[in-house]
Amino acid sequence: MDDTPRIGIVGAGGIAPPHIEGWLALGAEVDILGRTGADALAERYGLRVVDTLDELIDACGIIDIVSPTATHLGIAKAAFARGRHVVCEKPLAVTVADARAIAEAADEAGVRVFPAHVVRYFSGYEQVHEAVGGVGTLLELTFRRTVAAPASAWFYSQDAGGGLIRDLMIHDLDQALWLAGPVVEVSATQDPPAIDGVVQPPVSAHVALTHANGAISHVRADWFGPDTRFRSSASVVGSAGELSVDTDELSGARKGYLPPASAVDPYRAQLADFLDAIRTGRDARVTPADGVAAVALVEAAYASLATGHPVLL
Repeated sequence: MDDTPRIGIVGAGGIAPPHIEGWLALGAEVDILGRTGADALAERYGLRVVDTLDELIDACGIIDIVSPTATHLGIAKAAFARGRHVVCEKPLAVTVADARAIAEAADEAGVRVFPAHVVRYFSGYEQVHEAVGGVGTLLELTFRRTVAAPASAWFYSQDAGGGLIRDLMIHDLDQALWLAGPVVEVSATQDPPAIDGVVQPPVSAHVALTHANGAISHVRADWFGPDTRFRSSASVVGSAGELSVDTDELSGARKGYLPPASAVDPYRAQLADFLDAIRTGRDARVTPADGVAAVALVEAAYASLATGHPVLL
């Protein structure tokens, strides 16, 4: 790989700027697919706009997919077919079958796919993960994430790849897996429930996970009004101690998805990890299997919502 990677961004929504800024900070050259919003981002960051996906893939060594979830499979497969590595925003796909198809297609093509579960790179969550072995037998984990509801309508359609659990809560479902390991039972509630597959903010969801080691995780996510300040927190209780992280207790916490300015930018850290994994052949902090496992919990949670009963995995 060239020392100066060329990155092709597919998608121009709210999550695109942190990815673009992260790549530019790492010295990459960045192109963006010409779609709604791409011209504004190109002007803001000095990017080259490319008209078609085929041209973008041909020009770039890494394709960074930040488009709506339902588009991930097709874009990723097109990139793999030309031998390109892929960074893919969470969730990896809408369904477990599609998430597995992405992981398998990358493996068959001999390239890498990196699910972008950025909370693994938030410094407070990293510290909890590094220390979790010191709290003894894991007993109970609690996660909460509250944000302003997104502006684009597709986020609210559970059948079109959106939904509160799939889009927002998946961050903490991944954290539960990272900290406490595999899950054997999933139970979910959502208030208010979706109507014809569409959720309407303000909305909250709660998912209870029973892990194979006996630990229980309680995961809550909220989409609230436009003035809602971002907050995320996690606590881990074990037989020998307790750990916690809360963005409200960090100086400089602000509205949005980024941690305090004094912390290492997690998007840059995430992309640096992926780039180094490509260059060295090692595993990144988040693997394709991790991306698939998170989607499996999302799928089980929606199955629990549909039936009103726990789902066994």
